[in-house]
Amino acid sequence: MLLALGALTVAVVATPVIFLLAELAAEPDAALAALRRPRTLRLAGSTIGLVAAVVAGTLALGVPTAFLLARTRLPALRWWQVAAALPLAIPSYVAGFAWVSLTLLRGFWGSLVVLVLVSTPYVTLPVAAALARADLVPEMVARTLGAGPLRAFISATLPQIAPAAAAGALLAGLYTISDFGVVAIMRYPAFTWAIQTAFSDTFNRALAIALSLLLVLIAVLIVLAERAFRRRVIAPQRVRYGTADRVRLGGPALLAACGGLGAVFAVGVGVPVATLAGRALSSVAEREVETARLLQTAGTTIALGLAGAALATLLALPVAVLAARHRTRTVAALETGMYLGHGLPGIVAGLAMVYLALGVAPAAYQTLPLLAVAYGVLFAPKAAGSARAALGQVPTGLEDAARTLGCSRWETWTSVTARLAWPGVLAGALLVALTVMKELPATLMLRPTGVDTLATRLWQLTDIAAYGAAAPYGVALIGVAAVPALLLAYRPERTP
Repeated sequence: MLLALGALTVAVVATPVIFLLAELAAEPDAALAALRRPRTLRLAGSTIGLVAAVVAGTLALGVPTAFLLARTRLPALRWWQVAAALPLAIPSYVAGFAWVSLTLLRGFWGSLVVLVLVSTPYVTLPVAAALARADLVPEMVARTLGAGPLRAFISATLPQIAPAAAAGALLAGLYTISDFGVVAIMRYPAFTWAIQTAFSDTFNRALAIALSLLLVLIAVLIVLAERAFRRRVIAPQRVRYGTADRVRLGGPALLAACGGLGAVFAVGVGVPVATLAGRALSSVAEREVETARLLQTAGTTIALGLAGAALATLLALPVAVLAARHRTRTVAALETGMYLGHGLPGIVAGLAMVYLALGVAPAAYQTLPLLAVAYGVLFAPKAAGSARAALGQVPTGLEDAARTLGCSRWETWTSVTARLAWPGVLAGALLVALTVMKELPATLMLRPTGVDTLATRLWQLTDIAAYGAAAPYGVALIGVAAVPALLLAYRPERTP
């Protein structure tokens, strides 16, 4: 039953890819000619290089940040947890605009800096959740055998949190290959920029479809690399349910930790917020603020974010459960299929949903329910990655014990599995809500006439160079997206 449900879910999520394959079959010669272009190879190299650099950067920044948040005694700890999650509230195109307007960063390095800053929470949050549930006994045993703190952590705890780190890195990599705003602002030759140009400017559908399929192939390679790494990690046999003593840092170490976290927050959140706030204040002074429309678009953005997150989580759970509990080829194929469409630019996925709606249910075209369904299809992989990592941390022995005590499958799920895994599942849902609130291309194509979100209204005003009027929408977007970010940062302490 679960396998059939997972297969149905993957079929729904893979709709954009099916659309691309159908288009390729209609124009195979033109698509193959586009693939043979020398520039296509250069675009592939630049895109893969950026993805690898962003993944490395998010791991290098996210894992130490998660350790500081989960295992050390920091002053104002709750504030630092919030600060670590807030970069998710910053749309990448807003951050890119701020950095371009204030610095000389362009090209590869500009894209790398901005994408690492906005993507690091994808690693920090699941790793911090994994550290909160990691079994401390192996690390204590290593310390009693003479290992130092760092060596004990690397040998005993790091393998336990590696699946969560890999899941976060997977999301960061997939986000990088699908992002359009940053690479366009930084003028970096990546696939998404070339695809957008082919669709919107040159109307070369064959080229756009060929490049989109190559982007899907890169997404598959990223998923396969993450899975190969995960196979080498032994799942933990125990999890901690409660709190653990935190490490007390000395004066210099504490100063360095707080200084590093503060610097990351300043460049990741402070720079774009300060830039937008300055323009918003000028807009207020010049009476350019559309108060009623601003409130209406904020309400629409919140509603769509919640609906998209709920649908994406429901779509993701069957495959996440299968991937966490079964390592068969069929399950591996389903998990790969779940991630296929996540590497597509929003404009391609939006086009697929438009064609599907017009062909199957024309009455649903340009309705809010269809837009919510599109969000669920587009962003189910974000929910699946976090949910699978959280479910994989729950030892199967606990579930077996519950079944032997007479619990049904549903009772075992609610009383054992879901009770231990809910922080990771909720984190995935909140990540989807954040992404939905910031999503632009698919929303522009599928939204009902006359309905705007904060992102679409921001785009409309900046497209006509009305930067002062657009700034309040940017500030409101960050404020609205900060709510899920705050919930992501909030982890209630439990006692045994």
